[in-house]
Amino acid sequence: MNVTEWLPLGLCFLAGIGLGVFYFYGLWLTVRKLPTARRPLRLSLLSLFGRSAVVLAGFYFVMGGRWERLIVSLIAFIGVRTVLVRRWGPDRSGLKSHSEPAGRSLDVRTRG
Repeated sequence: MNVTEWLPLGLCFLAGIGLGVFYFYGLWLTVRKLPTARRPLRLSLLSLFGRSAVVLAGFYFVMGGRWERLIVSLIAFIGVRTVLVRRWGPDRSGLKSHSEPAGRSLDVRTRG
């Protein structure tokens, strides 16, 4: 592959990053608004359909009839999700194991 073939793929990768940031930032805003929303179900559904429509249209536009461009964009989109979950995801160290009996914790700090 020469440079003229790599450049569109690089731009598709950047577009996938942009679409991922848009989608997951919108999701983050929606989740933060839910506790104070008058109609949380409507907010959730409108946000889901709105974000999905924009992202699907973006993928369609970026793809331009070439499946390779779609794959590169999807890889970037999923990469954004992976980075965001690792950076700002839940702290898994404090979660209880599913094998623990209910109401009992193995954490020595909580035993007084």
